Amino acid sequence: MKKETAFISFLLCSVFLLAVLSCGTSKKADSLKKRNITATIELSKLNDVPELEYRASKRDTLVVKDDEGRDFFIVKAIKDEQTGEMVANEVLDAAVVTARFRNIAERRGKVDLQFQILVPAEMQDRSWQIRFYPDMFVLQDSIRLEPIVVTGDNYRKAQLKGYQQYERFLSRIITDSTAFIDLRALEIFIKRYIPDVYAFKTDSTEVSDEVFYSFYGVSEQQALEHYTDKYRKRYNKRLMDSRAKMFRKYVKAPIVSEGIRLDTIIRDVSNNLIFNYTQTINTRPKLRKVDIVLTGDIFEQDRRIYSIPRSEPLTFYVSSISSFADMTERYLTSVIERKAEANASYKIEFAVGKAEIKSDFRENAGQIALVKDNLNDLLQNEGFDLDSIVIVANASPEGSFAANGALSRKRGDAVVKYFDAYLKHTIYELEAEAGYSINEDGIVTKNKVNTPSIRFVSRSVPENWSALDGLVSESPVLTEGQKERYFAHAGMRDMDAREAAMRKDDYYMYVKDTLYPRLRVVDFAFHLHRKGMIKDTVHTTEIDERYMEGVRLLKDMEYEAAAKILAPYQDYNTAVAYMGAERNASAMLILQNCERTPLVNYLLSILYSRNGNERDAVQCYLAACRADPSYIYRGNLDPEISVLIKLYGLNKTPEDDDLF
Repeated sequence: MKKETAFISFLLCSVFLLAVLSCGTSKKADSLKKRNITATIELSKLNDVPELEYRASKRDTLVVKDDEGRDFFIVKAIKDEQTGEMVANEVLDAAVVTARFRNIAERRGKVDLQFQILVPAEMQDRSWQIRFYPDMFVLQDSIRLEPIVVTGDNYRKAQLKGYQQYERFLSRIITDSTAFIDLRALEIFIKRYIPDVYAFKTDSTEVSDEVFYSFYGVSEQQALEHYTDKYRKRYNKRLMDSRAKMFRKYVKAPIVSEGIRLDTIIRDVSNNLIFNYTQTINTRPKLRKVDIVLTGDIFEQDRRIYSIPRSEPLTFYVSSISSFADMTERYLTSVIERKAEANASYKIEFAVGKAEIKSDFRENAGQIALVKDNLNDLLQNEGFDLDSIVIVANASPEGSFAANGALSRKRGDAVVKYFDAYLKHTIYELEAEAGYSINEDGIVTKNKVNTPSIRFVSRSVPENWSALDGLVSESPVLTEGQKERYFAHAGMRDMDAREAAMRKDDYYMYVKDTLYPRLRVVDFAFHLHRKGMIKDTVHTTEIDERYMEGVRLLKDMEYEAAAKILAPYQDYNTAVAYMGAERNASAMLILQNCERTPLVNYLLSILYSRNGNERDAVQCYLAACRADPSYIYRGNLDPEISVLIKLYGLNKTPEDDDLF
């Protein structure tokens, strides 16, 4: 009886304590709502350009030159809060960041957004969980970043207790299906009534359903079901089916580990909490700014007790090197020649010592057909007119050089005569096909065909030794020794003597019967000119598509790909691509040789700032501003320049002094 009374007292105390705690957290939540307490997001108190490490300068002033070469001094300065003027300062103390915007630099197509989440002490409770949702607004897109979760230790204990209760529930579920079978009773049954089957107990032989049935008169499945505790089995199934329901009952607030940036446990709520948050994003064309907004909720177990008001946005202005790309179209200069050639070699063969063209000799029929097809195509070509055809006839070295010279000339003349007759006939047919026209007065006129006046030129090569040399070199039949002996005669100037020397060697009959016939060919050179062109050459302009593709990649911040295309040009855009890819030395070499426009000076200022040369960086920046005052404002957008502006108080108005 005493134990029961003590247990009841314990329960009453627990219920009372929970009621008191619940009442306390409820009042605290009501206070948050009345006072509209919120967390805040602020800019991280970091250097505007984390990639650039500016060491403290050993000197207090810079000496730079104006446009006329005069020296003047620039002093490290800060703004006087009383007068608003820039005053010299020997020690620059870190300032508290209160601005709602920051200029950030794009590097290799990426930017880092750095901000802090500040959680006031009155928003924290050991029994609560705070869930912060940073939302990022980029162009037209809204993207939820990974949440930050702040969990009170009592809240986490309750979560863990729920998991423990659920684990106890799972431990009640039976996973071994044989646990529901009364194996002892089944064994007694078999031993008592079917001893022959019971003998199988010590036999490793598998008993089939048919054998089992022949002994029992029932199947094995029926026997197992008879000795199965069906109530326990059904109860166990109900437990298994209720797992999801029981999880929701016991684990009211699951512990989430995926898709969150941080889940931290708090035990002492006396201080404000600060979380540094960094989000790296890929830049994209037209990206100029990114906004970050913070919302959130406070939960007590599975119950939301407070929605954190939406914070003021933080704005990050993106400074991209790609914005300096020059999109002016670049042109190639093409030279189109009026004259053109269409050369071809046809194997119109001749009998040894003969100059007559025989269409039925060896493969001449097919070769002559090819020549005619080519002539027809050239006559009807819409872009070119056929001016002349140069025939070059060749002879093999067999026979005397003088005789072969005369023979090759006769062969050239025969080819000219043959195809000249063909051309005249073809032109006559084209004119006939053009037909006649009748005008309104009934006058019949013959339609004109613009047929060119074609001139044949016959040339000859008495003995084509150069072609023979090539055939011998490439011959798979001749041995290396035979080739060496053949070329040993190559220096002889008397071609008849050379041919006579060859006759004495064992390779001659192969050369004479196999290679010589391949030398008896006719080369055709078709000389053309472009229709309608009078001048020998015409210069036209067309867009350099390769270059413009590099500029497009540059604009899209694909700096490495752009630099690869633009590298052969070594111009201004090449330098911008190198800057984007952080190949600063290469970019500076190009820009230093460019005309010193305000833009070039400005880019040089960025490059000098990157390598720590503050004097030249300031001098180039001021030169750009003097020539184009718009760079006074542009400098605040580029971190490499803005850090110099803050350090030396550069952006004074024209009324302040005569720097500009």
